Amino acid sequence: MVLNKSGWVMRGLMAWVMGTALLLGACSKSDPQARLEATVRQLQASIEAKDAGAVMDLVDTRFRMQGDLDAELARKTMMAIFYRYANIKVFAVGHQTRIDPASKLTGYTDAQVLVTGAQGLIPERASPYTVRMEWRLVDDDWKLYDLKWE
Repeated sequence: MVLNKSGWVMRGLMAWVMGTALLLGACSKSDPQARLEATVRQLQASIEAKDAGAVMDLVDTRFRMQGDLDAELARKTMMAIFYRYANIKVFAVGHQTRIDPASKLTGYTDAQVLVTGAQGLIPERASPYTVRMEWRLVDDDWKLYDLKWE
């Protein structure tokens, strides 16, 4: 098989992309803290994209919210909010994510967030919250186990 110059360039580029992806994957698997922080960013992005499926993929099967509400009620609440507001933004004013030193299978995120909702460009609602998330490591993936806010 003969490839022209652009074919070799394209193959080289693809090999570089694949190699980088494999290296990043290997690094992230060896660093639970980095994976947990990436999962927190993924949760924020999924909420802002109003992607309920992606959000629920990050939720543990035994999820609870405010201590007693379950995953199904959380999904219904989220869908109602997504329906109410065309645009949702989550601004993390400050946050700390850490792995529990006593159990490497548990992580925590404490954050001060501002959540805005709008039908158009100007927010109709802006609410500040102090949020505490408890994460569990399940089959090499961090899953949101508990969510509390004030």
